[in-house]
This record gives sequence, C-alpha cells and structure tokens, in this order.
Amino acid sequence: MASKKGLRVIAPGLLILHIFLRVLLSSSNVFVDLYLYSAIGFACMGLVLLSPTLTDRITKTSLALAIGIWSTGSALSACQEFYSMPTFTSNLPNSLYLLLYPCLFVAIPRSLVTLVRFGVVEVLDSTIVGLGLTSLGTAFLIRPALPHFSGNFTDTFFAILFPVADLVLLALTLSFIITKKLSARRVLIILGVSVFSASDFIFLWLTVNHHYVFGTITDDGWLIGLVFLSEAMWHRGNEDQERDSMHPVTIALSVLMSATLLGITSLHPGYLPDFILIPTLTTLILAFIRMTIALRQARAIGEERTLARTDELTGLPNRRRFISELNGLSKSDGVESALLLLDLDGFKPINDKHGHEVGDLLLREVSHRFSRALPHGSLIARLGGDEFGIILRGDRHSTFETALALRATLSYPFSIAENQISVGVSIGYVGNDGNGDLLKRADSAMYHAKREGIGVWAEPLRV
Repeated sequence: MASKKGLRVIAPGLLILHIFLRVLLSSSNVFVDLYLYSAIGFACMGLVLLSPTLTDRITKTSLALAIGIWSTGSALSACQEFYSMPTFTSNLPNSLYLLLYPCLFVAIPRSLVTLVRFGVVEVLDSTIVGLGLTSLGTAFLIRPALPHFSGNFTDTFFAILFPVADLVLLALTLSFIITKKLSARRVLIILGVSVFSASDFIFLWLTVNHHYVFGTITDDGWLIGLVFLSEAMWHRGNEDQERDSMHPVTIALSVLMSATLLGITSLHPGYLPDFILIPTLTTLILAFIRMTIALRQARAIGEERTLARTDELTGLPNRRRFISELNGLSKSDGVESALLLLDLDGFKPINDKHGHEVGDLLLREVSHRFSRALPHGSLIARLGGDEFGIILRGDRHSTFETALALRATLSYPFSIAENQISVGVSIGYVGNDGNGDLLKRADSAMYHAKREGIGVWAEPLRV
C-alpha cells in the first residue's frame, strides 16, 4: 500500500520537471516534448488503474482508457513534429483526441455520484442542464472565433469540436455536483476538467490568431488537467449518500436558455453558428422526455397513495382513509353529520359453509348495495372483515333514514355461485354533536343493536 502511495508523486514530479525544462529551453526538444510529455500522460493512466479508492470497474476502465487514448494521440502528434510520418497518420491524433470524450462522459459522472443515486432521472436532469450550459457557452465563447479560421475544413472541424465537447463535459460535471457538498475528489475533478477545457480554449484562441507554437508552456495545461483527474481518483467519494436532486429552477433555466438561443437562430439566421442547433434541440427534446417521466411519476405516486387508502377486495376506502376523514369531521364545527358503523349478521357461518371465495364475493355485493343506497357526498369504507363505516352529511332525520335504507338493502338474498344467500346487518348510529369519541360511541351503538337484534340503534341525543 505504501509503495502504491509513493507512485502518486511520479506524475506530478515529472510534470514539474517538464515545466522546468520547458521554461529553461527556448525551442522544442524531442526528449522534453515527446518522451517526457508522453510519459506524464501514461503515468496518469497508471495512477488511475492503481487507485485503491476507486472501486467501480467501469469508472476506472473508462477514465484510464480516456487518458491512455489521449496520451497516444499526443505522442503521435509530437512524432509528426520531429519525425517523418506516413500521410495516413495526419488526422489520427485528432481522431484519438476525439475518442477521449465518450470515455470521460462515462467516467466523470460515475466518479461523482454513487450508483444508487445514478438513476435515469438524475442522468436526464444533469444532461439537460449540461447541454443548456453548452448551448450558452457555444454561442458566446466559440462564435467570436469562427470568422478567423483560415485552415482546411478538417482542421477547422476539430478545432471547433474539441472546445464544444469540453463545454459539454464541463457543464455535465458541474450539473452533477451543483447540489452537492464539495469534497477533495469533487474539487480535483472540477479543477481537472476546467484546466483541460481551458487548455483547449487557449489552443483555439492561439490557432485562430496564428500564435500557436508547438512545444511551449501552454501545452502543459492538458497535462495539469490529467494530473488533477488522476489524483482525484485516490480520494474517497464518501459524501455520496446525499439524496438531493437537481433544483427545478436550474432545469427550467437551462430549457429557457436553449429556447431563447433557438429563437435567436430562427429570427436572425447566421448570427449564431448552425451547429448550436444540436445542443439546443437536444436539450428541448430531453426536457419533453423528462416532463413525460415526471407526469408518469406523479401519476404513479397518486395511484400508490390511492391504493394505500383503498380496500383491495371491495375497492372502497380502507380504515386509514376513513380515520383521516373522521378526524376532519370531528374538528369541523356547525356541520350536521352522522357516523354509522355496520357489522354483518351471520357472515361467519356463511364464510365457513361456502368458503372464503364466496365470502369475498358476498362482501363485494354487499358493498355495492350499500354504495347505491347512499346520498351524494357520503363516504363508505370497509374497516376490516365484515365491518363497514359510513360518514353521512345532513340532519339527524335524513341521516337516520339513510341508516334504515341501508338495512333494507339486505332484506332480499344474494345470488352467488348458484346459491341464494341471505345476510343481515347491525348498524350503530351516532350524530356529530361535537362531543368527540365518535368512533368509540358508534362502536358501542353497533354492539347494542346487535345484542338487541333491532337492526339500527341510535345513540340518544345529548342535551
């Protein structure tokens, strides 16, 4: 373990040596700008592979591959400066540089958040914010450089593509940590991506102004960024238990920026580069997808809440929903209402004789008859077993008449599974007089009705 930690100083040490020699030397040098420069890149790749704190294989492989690909492209580019290379290799370094970004797009987000947190919604939110920031950066940072390009199409294409990809990477990185606490790993990743991206922008600026010279101190910016990234992987991301999601305002601003840029492009053709349509349209499309997912999630949450408050057998509200409504009724003043508790008479012998399947069908049929007999605005719930609860709105006379009507609904038998089944009901009636304990009083009234065999028993009025 100690030997591994000792290897951490190799890449920074070689980088310091390279900067010292670069300042000391007045021109490019094959040892400094090819062999030493390439060695630093491959040392960073080795540091990532040897990291004991980076346990996610996909992250480790992707980041090491990204650094290795970039270092190979850099070595080929330097070889073209010092040696005669075949013609077909002229665009090979740029192609390798380009392959860096897909690997980083996989590695960086996974190194910033845990896999538990790394869900589809989080990816969409971060991508929307990232592309929105990319659109803005492309419009205001790259647009001024476009009129100054005088090279061939391939050179111009790559010179513009790399800063755009850097903007996407930088924006994506920021979007994943915008609601998180800073840590050593996150700070180093931000520094690494920022310095690497800044180096591409410096290269772009020097190129369009014809000031870029191979083998100068500005080339060390890319290495500094890679050293930061490789060092970041040696720090634990132990803060990843946070559950904060992307703030809706941030997402809304990203969508608004993209829509605004799209409007500018439509009203003033040619004012912004045409390729800005790619991130802006992608942002808007992803925003619509995100909205669809949000609507489905809201519907699913609503359905879950409904199911949590619904009796599975009868489809009526369950005890939880009933108690919630009853608590609200007890706190209401000046609202005439009544509480009824109903318990079926003779249900257990029927259940024992015909089986639970017939018993379940009987409960469904009973609930249908009860529901049809209730006036609008009433609430009926199955409280469990063969017990039901009903909240009625209205004066004492009308609500008591409803209680009698409920009993009458069971005066004729049910036809279930070729059997004629009769069942009775005992009903306890309590008016909402503001004295509280409605459920306890209704339960007492219901048992009084069952003992007396009188069907409906109403608690006497309290004066």
